[in-house]
Amino acid sequence: MIDKGATTFMILATSLVMLMTPGLAFFYGGLGNKKNILNIMMQSFVSVGLTTVLWFSFGYSLCFSGTLASGTDLWGILGNLDKAFLNGITPKTMMVGKPFPEYVFFAYQMMFAIITPALITGAFINRVTFKSYVIFLIFWQILVYYPFVHMIWGGGILQAWGVLDFAGGIVVHATAGFAALVATIYVGKRKGGEHEPNNIPLVAIGTTLLWFGWYGFNAGSELDMNDITVAAFVNTDVSASFAAVTWLIIEWNRGKRKPTLIGLMTGAVAGLATITPASGYVTVGAAACIGIMSGMICYLAVEFKNYMKWDDALDVWGVHGVGGVLGTILLGVFASTAINPSTLNGLFYGGGFELITKEIVALIFSIIWASSFTWGMLHAINRFVPVKVSDAVQKGGLDLHIHGEVARAI
Repeated sequence: MIDKGATTFMILATSLVMLMTPGLAFFYGGLGNKKNILNIMMQSFVSVGLTTVLWFSFGYSLCFSGTLASGTDLWGILGNLDKAFLNGITPKTMMVGKPFPEYVFFAYQMMFAIITPALITGAFINRVTFKSYVIFLIFWQILVYYPFVHMIWGGGILQAWGVLDFAGGIVVHATAGFAALVATIYVGKRKGGEHEPNNIPLVAIGTTLLWFGWYGFNAGSELDMNDITVAAFVNTDVSASFAAVTWLIIEWNRGKRKPTLIGLMTGAVAGLATITPASGYVTVGAAACIGIMSGMICYLAVEFKNYMKWDDALDVWGVHGVGGVLGTILLGVFASTAINPSTLNGLFYGGGFELITKEIVALIFSIIWASSFTWGMLHAINRFVPVKVSDAVQKGGLDLHIHGEVARAI
């Protein structure tokens, strides 16, 4: 029987996560240069449409049908096609073990699938053709995102082994972040060097939407309304706030030696990404520690990226990739059965090395998988469709040359 409260909450959480993709478009659009605003925003918005088509057709089924335990999936890596085109599922079909319809779960998980490949685009802004990106988006989901959703959340091999990821530290941020780094190296540096952000208030609007939507991203991942949901909700804000302030203090005292809005916003996003895998497993005090460490380590990761001269234009690797890795490791440190009985105690609570070892192994596996498939896909796509735009298009801007539009209103 449908629980109206739980169903309403999950529909709200789904709506919040959907809002994150336009938020990401604004965030990236403000950080890009004025000749490529529409292109980077288009890369986020097109994922809404394309991913929905893929998810409805077979993506949801590959992620959430069949399990390793029952022997009905593909070696614990991918599900089967039993639920393709929502076969056998109606608005009245209840989610197994949950008090809301499966339609709601289908839609909620679809929002995660939409934003994950869009995260990658900030790394290679103004260097990739739109046609190659569309092809990349499709195959990256099939070959990278769907397998990790199934392996960790859909009854696959990593879930069966005991790997935890509350809302996407591995599934979303680590895979997208390291894919972004590989894509950056593949396409090379921007011609003419780096560019200053074209619209900082737009970055602030994007950050606000991301921060707001992240409550649905993390709290909604409990798939219920209970004390764990509340913990994830509060931990999300605490980590983001501590990370933002930490980043601000570091930037103020070194680097630019000025308190910048960009720095504050970037720190907040780093804190959000880092708390994601641990949000429903740790205390609020641990969330504060995670936020502080996120602000410090993600800042240093961005500095390291600059030292290595990797042209990750919008710091996807340093914020999302490193944040996802850090948060997953800290899950193994700070996880508490007092917050979530379904976990093991982490190192800090005397739980030993079992959980953190599993998390680290899963991270290494995910980084190798995502990096290898990303490089292979870009190389394969480039044999048929040019991945990189020409120098002339870079100079003139992708908005006009590829889309025939310019962002005059911004």
